[in-house]
Amino acid sequence: MQDCKDILSAADMETVLTRLADEVVAAHKGCENLVLMGIQRRGVDIARRLKAIVDAKAGCDLNLGRLDINLYRDDWTSLAVQPTISQTDIPFSIEDREILLVDDVLFTGRTIRAALEAILDYGRPRKVELLVLVDRGNRELPIEANYVGEHVPTQRGEHVNVYVNERDGEDRVCLVA
Repeated sequence: MQDCKDILSAADMETVLTRLADEVVAAHKGCENLVLMGIQRRGVDIARRLKAIVDAKAGCDLNLGRLDINLYRDDWTSLAVQPTISQTDIPFSIEDREILLVDDVLFTGRTIRAALEAILDYGRPRKVELLVLVDRGNRELPIEANYVGEHVPTQRGEHVNVYVNERDGEDRVCLVA
């Protein structure tokens, strides 16, 4: 594993997700029109965890979708390696629903722009909000998260790595300089 400066430990991640779930429950005062949409890959893992916490706190059973944005990226033709295409799975209607889009790291805003474009191929939601575990700044597009776990100001050459137990065998967020 790369040498990383720890930002969030496993316990910190759990605390942050619980706080974010509290914020979502308070903002939505019930779940009847809310759906979660995780951006492949780690956004889906975070969305699953968030769903479990929100469901328990609000006494609901939120719909959860998975969104692959790779074909909507504005840079895929210039990438040195081709992106790994994952599956989009939205087993419910998004028409007139409130979507909570979930991702691990918000950086330039381009992933979220692609996600918004992808969502519109499936219908017209009433509202789309954004929840991210880490906001590292350096936006290239005017996109802002409604719910942020941790603000981590970074320089252009730095990276924020999110490790989740489901994929990586551990929960950890760290900064690579």
